[in-house]
Amino acid sequence: MKDLKYLAAMTLPISAVISIYFKGYFSYFTPFYAFVLIPILELLLPHDPSNYEGDEREEKRKSKLFDWMLYLNAPIIFSLLIFLLWDISSTSYAAYELVGLVLTMGIVLGTNGINVAHELGHRQTTNERHLGKLLLLPSFYMHFYIEHNFGHHAHAATKEDPATAQYNQTVYSFWFSSVTRQYFSAWKLQLKLLTSQQRGFFSLKNDMLWYTLFQVLYISIILYFFGEIGLVFAVSSGIVGFLMLETVNYIEHYGLMRTKLPSGRYERVREVHSWNSNHVMGRIVLYELTRHSDHHYKSSKKYQILDYHDISPQMPFGYPTSMVMSFLPPLWFKIMNPRIPDAMKPLKA
Repeated sequence: MKDLKYLAAMTLPISAVISIYFKGYFSYFTPFYAFVLIPILELLLPHDPSNYEGDEREEKRKSKLFDWMLYLNAPIIFSLLIFLLWDISSTSYAAYELVGLVLTMGIVLGTNGINVAHELGHRQTTNERHLGKLLLLPSFYMHFYIEHNFGHHAHAATKEDPATAQYNQTVYSFWFSSVTRQYFSAWKLQLKLLTSQQRGFFSLKNDMLWYTLFQVLYISIILYFFGEIGLVFAVSSGIVGFLMLETVNYIEHYGLMRTKLPSGRYERVREVHSWNSNHVMGRIVLYELTRHSDHHYKSSKKYQILDYHDISPQMPFGYPTSMVMSFLPPLWFKIMNPRIPDAMKPLKA
């Protein structure tokens, strides 16, 4: 039964159902749950630094239950999205309610959508990777598959990586720099791959072109069936979704930098180049994303068997709480800057 703990991730879509059903000020229940109640639970619940070993580890690795708990997110997310698009296009809502529902859908898209897509995007099977890309569609972030897998994992914890936050950079500055640089980096990686394969821009192998077409088709369908209000809602929710991702990106590597070797290359990514957390609530609602160092050590390792490393830098709070803290830059800098090794800080700091 304890394997079912990851179903706690479904409490976010459930909170969205509560927001949709009760409306009014309850439209903000999902943001309240994500950024108030979950952080409180993180503070109350214990840490768990244990790792699976031996036969138990192999049993967990092979169990399909953990995979199906990921797959379940797809029908839930798209059902919520379609219902909300139909509801707002046929019901009169106050402006404040629409804002609450945009935040609600965006949070679900960011956590149960992009976060699950991230896990599936590292899988070895084509169908799982395709499902991951589908989950990126409502957040208009399909390029994330290319940039994350072939860009971020090569350049993490360096200035060359758009998804690594620099020392003393605010999350708001990072949103802009990471969103824009990752998109152009994805195109650069795609064009480099096409050139190496001696293919042209309009090749069927140009995934970035396909992603663009899919996303244009997606918003066109929404505009046709749900009108302008549906389009505004979908676009706004998608923006909230990818800003949720970028906030996680911000806290994952903030200020942690790899050393540049005399050869001009960087040292390899090690356990000390990602912020980690063993806070139970954050671990299960984010499918072990908080054991980020081990993910970078072997990106194909399934979430349920990611390990804790005692040399990895640990956050004082879980990821959800840290996300809230990052929204207040002076507080974030005061708490996190002293935790960054001096050798990783810029000389002028």
